Amino acid sequence: MSFQTAEELVAALRAGEVTSAELTDQAIARIERDDKAVNAICVPDFDRARAAAHRADQALARGEEQPLLGVPVTVKESYDVAGLPTTWGMPQYRDYTPAEDAVQVSRLKAAGAVVLGKTNVPLGLQDIQSFNEIYGTTNNPWDHSRTSGGSSGGSAAALASGFGALSIGSDLGGSLRTPAHFCGVYAHKPTLGLAATRGMVPPPGPALPADLDLAVVGPMARSARDLTLLLDVMAGPDPLTSGKAYDVTLPPARHERIDDFRVLVLDEHPLLPTGSAVRAAVNRVADALVDGGAGVERHSPLLPDLTDAATLYTQLLISGTVARFPTGSADQLRAELDADDQSLHATRLRAMDFSHHDWLEANHRRELHRHAWRLLFSEFDVVVCPITPTPAFPHDHTANLLERRIDIDGAQYPYFDQVIWAGLATMPGLPATAVPAGRSPEGLPVGVQLIGPMFEDRTPLRLAELLENRIS
Repeated sequence: MSFQTAEELVAALRAGEVTSAELTDQAIARIERDDKAVNAICVPDFDRARAAAHRADQALARGEEQPLLGVPVTVKESYDVAGLPTTWGMPQYRDYTPAEDAVQVSRLKAAGAVVLGKTNVPLGLQDIQSFNEIYGTTNNPWDHSRTSGGSSGGSAAALASGFGALSIGSDLGGSLRTPAHFCGVYAHKPTLGLAATRGMVPPPGPALPADLDLAVVGPMARSARDLTLLLDVMAGPDPLTSGKAYDVTLPPARHERIDDFRVLVLDEHPLLPTGSAVRAAVNRVADALVDGGAGVERHSPLLPDLTDAATLYTQLLISGTVARFPTGSADQLRAELDADDQSLHATRLRAMDFSHHDWLEANHRRELHRHAWRLLFSEFDVVVCPITPTPAFPHDHTANLLERRIDIDGAQYPYFDQVIWAGLATMPGLPATAVPAGRSPEGLPVGVQLIGPMFEDRTPLRLAELLENRIS
């Protein structure tokens, strides 16, 4: 039952067709057999998982019906789990062990899930790959010479390998969506602020409630319906800030039938080419939508300017990242920049010393983009576009990340330019669902993202369900 969905496992558990202890033992056996090659599970917690499975079976026998009761799951290493190390891949914190669970870990356990262990991440969660000095490198289950993505790469690899039915990750630079795209699984980046993030904090900082500027936590799964199942467990404000003004009650999906959806499809970006394999995946989704009767357009004057969106996202991302993880002086690099250089590389370097005034100006521009997206979503329900321009790429552990390059159909581009598609949803805080969309000619998974209106997460999730059986 290693590759059954969580929904199927819940039904089997309630029907008495299998026990949680059996599912947990099967998952552990699979991890012990196969994870040496993949290295997805960096912190196993098998003894406590077996104890939790035993308690779940007792609850099932009493007729209890928590939404994930007895289902084996994994958790990204960056979440605090009481009694387990939280390192974010940083060697100096290899022995840091929090005393309390993160809010989302508590919600998983309250929903009856059985936590098998923690999944691997990159150093400080600051990479599109998942490797670090403590736990080593996570390989793509489809091709061990390639990355599983980052920063939730361990979670995506675990799902693709049958190591638990669900996982929870986080997303700032596509960290849920990119690994899902690389590994052939599903993920959902919720609307900014929808799911509480307390306890997903760099060590050794205290687990305080926080309104994050770009980052979210969210679900990962092997089916679209499982994303909704897990999001319903995760959604909601932090109990410590429950008086917060926004209402997290999600409206229903705009439509239930595929032929009622109005979809804008994008496959070109002015700052970066789209590789042929990803372009083909976008077209497969577009064809499936057309075949299902959806209204599909390829252009709209309402679409916010993609160049400005990518620049603004880069400024907010880098200035926020450097504030949390100082990178040292980049003065010489910035001094060598041509004043007319408006490339993303130059934007990254300039953003390293953003002032508060600079950030306020960028935040104002973000509000203008949010307004433009609201106008666009008065005409469309979902935007379909790439997550990154290529399928999973070969491992690249070059120490200086600014020296790395990404190969797009034989041409080389700056490594971090590939995050601009993910940033399209991240910068304004929109929900985005990553869905598998077939294979590349080399047999690698390729996915796309479905971007929806703010706080209308159920709309792209519903379209993901409708597309699931239409795309092979």
